Amino acid sequence: MPLLEIKDLCIDFLVNHQSLRAVDDVNISLNSGKILGIVGESGCGKSTLVSAILHLLAGNGRIAQGKIVYKGTDLAALNEKEIRKYRGREISMIFQDPMTSLNPVFTVKDQLVEEIRLAGKVSKKEAVAYAIKLLETVGIKNAREKINSYPYEFSGGMRQRVVIAMAIAAKPSLIIADEPTTALDVTVQKQILDLLVSLQKKLNTSIILITHDLGVVADIADSVQVMYAGQVVESAETKEIFKNPLHPYTRSLIKSIPHSNKNVMRIPTIEGSVPMLTDIPEGVCRFADRIPWIAKISHEKNPQLHEVKLGHFVRCTCYKDFYFKGEKEAININ
Repeated sequence: MPLLEIKDLCIDFLVNHQSLRAVDDVNISLNSGKILGIVGESGCGKSTLVSAILHLLAGNGRIAQGKIVYKGTDLAALNEKEIRKYRGREISMIFQDPMTSLNPVFTVKDQLVEEIRLAGKVSKKEAVAYAIKLLETVGIKNAREKINSYPYEFSGGMRQRVVIAMAIAAKPSLIIADEPTTALDVTVQKQILDLLVSLQKKLNTSIILITHDLGVVADIADSVQVMYAGQVVESAETKEIFKNPLHPYTRSLIKSIPHSNKNVMRIPTIEGSVPMLTDIPEGVCRFADRIPWIAKISHEKNPQLHEVKLGHFVRCTCYKDFYFKGEKEAININ
């Protein structure tokens, strides 16, 4: 049985008395001890999707349909009191900006100790000792002294390490990391990602990693879900995604990954932008407007996910006729 299974999940937001669908018919299966990468541009619905797992949607958001089955329990059906039993203890979250998770007026010790004591019945002395151990585990040197510091006295990378320490305090079975490295420089990004992978192996926990960068998940994720405009457009094991990307959006994201080729003067970009919730087209390929050179006949009506290979799913038939703008013209000219 999968650790987490999301079935036919749809999420709506009420905006100006109008119900807008932000996540549409998403299905995810995650086994214990595995890392799932969910990739897409800002506005694709990634954070909304994972926020729904722990009922952290904004006040005007709601799960319209579907199930979020964790260890056999449908989290979507739980009330606020019931879901609190899972937050931090079974499932924890690491947010993009650590300062949204840390209170600037309390010391790191105060915040870690509170988290530890909420997770289990331990004395304050035991909680402090465990907090120091957690800081050492996430790579903070001189943890015994540093624990008395305030968050503003730490660098961005160190603050994120503190947040990770809080996330693993109760030894959860699932960690959701929502763009955990975006606010950090490249060197620190790698350190944080390496730390997450190290902890995942050590604790045998599962991770859902949210990112806009396919390059980030290339080395650490076991499988990838590519989201666009609220839908999963491609899903497969990571090696398969990079070896045989099919959906035009996936192929465009991969082509946009920076590399060290000195002959490339400009990084390729994807034309256009993710549509606003009010502008998402219904019953058609949502990526069609960003590849207008592909004939409309190539797109499927009411695009569905098709299993083109065992475990490899792609939405819409347009992938069969897709080519990058300029490539086919150049071939014809020559």
